Amino acid sequence: MTVSRALAQLAAEGLVVTRPGAGVFRARPRTPEPPAGDTSWQEVALSADGTADRVPRTVDASGVTVSLAAPPPGVLEFNGGYPHPCLQPERAMAAALARAGRRPGAWGRPPLEGLPELREWFARGIGGAVTAAEVLIAAGGQAALATALRALAPPGAPVLVESPTYPGMLALARAAGLRPVPVPVDPDGVRPDLLADAFHATGARVFVCQPLFQNPTGAVLSPARRAEVLRIAREAGAFVVEDDFVRRLVHADAGPLPRPLAADDPDGVVVYVGSLTKATSPSFRVSALAAHGPVLERLRAIQVVDSFFVPRPLQEAALELVGSPAWPRHLRALSAELKTRRDAMTGALARQLPELALPHVPSGGYHLWLRLPEGADEGALTAAALRAGVALTPGRPYFSAEPPAGHVRLSFAAVAGTGEIAEGVRRLRAAVDEVLGNPLARRRTVL
Repeated sequence: MTVSRALAQLAAEGLVVTRPGAGVFRARPRTPEPPAGDTSWQEVALSADGTADRVPRTVDASGVTVSLAAPPPGVLEFNGGYPHPCLQPERAMAAALARAGRRPGAWGRPPLEGLPELREWFARGIGGAVTAAEVLIAAGGQAALATALRALAPPGAPVLVESPTYPGMLALARAAGLRPVPVPVDPDGVRPDLLADAFHATGARVFVCQPLFQNPTGAVLSPARRAEVLRIAREAGAFVVEDDFVRRLVHADAGPLPRPLAADDPDGVVVYVGSLTKATSPSFRVSALAAHGPVLERLRAIQVVDSFFVPRPLQEAALELVGSPAWPRHLRALSAELKTRRDAMTGALARQLPELALPHVPSGGYHLWLRLPEGADEGALTAAALRAGVALTPGRPYFSAEPPAGHVRLSFAAVAGTGEIAEGVRRLRAAVDEVLGNPLARRRTVL
């Protein structure tokens, strides 16, 4: 026993190795660890802005990664930014990719602007007078937004954004050295009066918006405000970047959708961004940039310098997918399932969590925007929910300035089905009770 303990101690210290059936042998001498480098100098290099009047550049991806990172095992994903695999057209995409790989020239260099047929398909989807010649194929909506911001605003410039808005866009703006300026949104979209005030106060030349099923509120820009927004931007000599990210995630009860702002813009005010990614897969990163006038050449030049072109096999696969009979079938099935999931989540929230306010029930997209009770700590709720087994998206990253209240965003598309939605809301009830207390339980205790 003494020998066994001694050998175990020597093995733990790395001095010997045991080989069952052979014996105990002296371990090889350890290779000395290389000396640790000193990277502290990078703090100075990365924070130096060169001039006193330059806006320091910050790169904070936390608002984006919360919707991209996979939750721990057993945690329900109410924070996901993409549809669950069961909602993705995996078989249709696989077949499209296989057919694309056999196309003549599929592995060659594509035109820098994108395949003509794919540009034509996106142009038809935008409508109006937009032509294929005014469309550039980009590698996903995030890349297209980055190109647009770099093309339209110099470092240090203000850029107007909806409030609240998509955290990934705020991160892009700040990484480019731009200053996001918030313009409030209500259920009818951005408020034109405040938009005009913001242009006048800041001198901004760019406004980024999501007129259809806005992230996170789900608002749709009302017909009366559409022309007003374009008029205000035109008078300010400014561009409107239209992020049309979920047009193909419409719910079955939505009715006819308004056209993109770009379809009603003969003056080249709108720079349009549309993507296939949300309706297909996180890895199906094919999108379009569309613009009218001299700005198109600047967009093209920046995109070529940044990435050359979108890989041709992916563009060919996109053409195969959207041209197949499986594509409209997928969109119809997705539309029906999103409505079912939305109704399941709104119903469960109304029954079990009436204290969480839901000002607007969207008819498109994949998420709900909930306002917390006065004084509630969204960070504490997010942490408690994770302990209870459900991942939420906190509301703070959606605001470029101080938020008016605490919020959380819940996704109903990233889970497996309505059963997980019901279970997730049940777990969320437990988290709310932990953070806010349960008035009904306290009342029963008093009685």
